[in-house]
Amino acid sequence: MCSNSNNIYLPHLATIEAITDETPDVRTFKLVFQDEQVRDSFTFRSGQFAEYSAFGAGEATFCIASSPTRTGYIECCFRAVGRVTEALRALEVGDTVGVRGPYGNSFPIEEFYGKNLVFVAGGIALPPLRTAIWNCLDQRDRFGDITIVYGARTEADLVYKRELADWEERGDVNLVKTVDPGGNGAGWDGKVGFVPNILAEAAPSAVNTIALVCGPPIMIKFTLPVLEKLGFTDEAIYTTLENRMKCGVGKCGRCNVGNVYVCKDGPVFTARQVQAMPQEF
Repeated sequence: MCSNSNNIYLPHLATIEAITDETPDVRTFKLVFQDEQVRDSFTFRSGQFAEYSAFGAGEATFCIASSPTRTGYIECCFRAVGRVTEALRALEVGDTVGVRGPYGNSFPIEEFYGKNLVFVAGGIALPPLRTAIWNCLDQRDRFGDITIVYGARTEADLVYKRELADWEERGDVNLVKTVDPGGNGAGWDGKVGFVPNILAEAAPSAVNTIALVCGPPIMIKFTLPVLEKLGFTDEAIYTTLENRMKCGVGKCGRCNVGNVYVCKDGPVFTARQVQAMPQEF
């Protein structure tokens, strides 16, 4: 972690070193801090998030999608859906963005040592799990079986396609990819079906296993009962609620759910913690 004077809203400057178009409307930035001291001292944990600025347009909240095991840069992944993200999308390699963070809690990776892992993601929600996936793969000998169940509306909507291909080729990862019914093309080689149904079909063992889930609310709603039926306890299921945040530091109040401030108490919660939140959530 690093700080920027006493102004909690003052971002560090970072240069866009590389841009990857994941889908027609989803883009990944590889960012390098311009201040060498910041670059060398910046640390974060899988599951933490940052605020990314397009100067003149504002800032938006995304997870840090890269792994803390890979230093010298960070990555973020976003969909162009509004004024700030459209402004970010208009930037090019060599341009400058602002970065505030890291903020929030994280996936307790060290507590997962010696356990099997199941990652379940839908659509643009793979980036918040990607940081944990690579964190674990970069220290692969510390974990048991690793299963990744990932789906999107269509084949074109799958993000990190090159990495999906890499994971598929690894002998120490079980990747199950799927698209919604009607979302597959002629060359599709994965499953066809909604993520919860495909997860039930894959039926990973809950014994000594942690599940990390991220996706649209409707996906999570139908995934949790599947995990419960497979034998996962609420304490063995983790998710992240980063989409509820704005300022990142608990000042604006936009992220509060009952007496919980997602940006300060989260964004990572167990299923038990999520179920204790107010029903309107």
